[in-house]
Amino acid sequence: MTQRPDAEISWFSALCDDDYRFLGVEDPALKASWPHCRDIALAAEANGFDNILLPSGYTLGMDSIAFAGGIAPLLEKMRLLVAVRCGEMWVPQLARQLATLDRMLGGRLTINIISSDMPGQTLDSTPRYQRTLETMQTLRALLNGEPVSVDGEFIKLDIDPPRMATRSGNCPPFYFGGLSPQARDTAAQAADVFLMWPDTEPAVQAILDDMRQRATAYHRSLKFGYRAHVIVRETEAQARQAADQLVSKLDAEIGAEIRNKSLDSQSIGVRRQAELRDAASAGNDGDFVEPNLWTGVGRARSGCGAAIVGDPDQVLAKINRYRDMGIDAFILSGYPHKDECDLFARYVLPEINHAPLALDR
Repeated sequence: MTQRPDAEISWFSALCDDDYRFLGVEDPALKASWPHCRDIALAAEANGFDNILLPSGYTLGMDSIAFAGGIAPLLEKMRLLVAVRCGEMWVPQLARQLATLDRMLGGRLTINIISSDMPGQTLDSTPRYQRTLETMQTLRALLNGEPVSVDGEFIKLDIDPPRMATRSGNCPPFYFGGLSPQARDTAAQAADVFLMWPDTEPAVQAILDDMRQRATAYHRSLKFGYRAHVIVRETEAQARQAADQLVSKLDAEIGAEIRNKSLDSQSIGVRRQAELRDAASAGNDGDFVEPNLWTGVGRARSGCGAAIVGDPDQVLAKINRYRDMGIDAFILSGYPHKDECDLFARYVLPEINHAPLALDR
């Protein structure tokens, strides 16, 4: 048996109204709410996951930071990966909130940086990523306990760090992704973990190679994360049947409406997920674009639009191939989220050597 380095295995709490038994069919019991999303997080901790992503939306669901403040005292071991959207908040106040959360978690905070348009506002890609870069650099300095004097295009500050510091005194890890040249360059300069959505294995390898080169050009190194859905059952036939059932009541127009609600619905990354669906449709294996990678979930979801589907051995083998490429962290989800959390924890998680991600500082 190949001994691989520990991988961070995270789950997903559906704060953005993204939970279904049948994609596109609203179920009031699965809408984003404090009890529902709390129960997903508590199930992930009980099942032994290392971290859980709290996504950020505006028109959809719940606020990630407010939810994190509520769930933090209920967690004993698991990390929180809290999504924050650049431009929504004055950066010194955001730093104070995040430092407070880290204290509440006993030092277990991680941060997912989001660079999409703001509600009611559209920016071209170049200035939007400049705003993101300035936010990341300023936020990192403040969370490292450093004074900031910056005269940027979007951030102009001359300020000391807040008294409330993180438990370690250092900035928590930044997880960040995007496929455009500007997104990749921003990640190479300022991220700790570069996140990618599902893609074919050759395409994943190409992205890893490109990002390593970009980071090296800035005298930096990156960890890599992979965000995907998962459907695991005792047999491959049962897993494929579950995938088919998930989309069995989906109306195409409703699916398009759901996809278009996202503020990043026109991004290069989202377009790439659509290309995968088209490639799968042109093949002879339903919505599978390659073995065990099913694109059907993207019919009613902007962003991460594919699932690893198979029996326990197939799902584990797929994850291990990504690990062998150099993927260090996985953020997984499924429908309904709590049920699939239990299934993955039963069938696959015990076979993976995993632990919270350690950074080379």
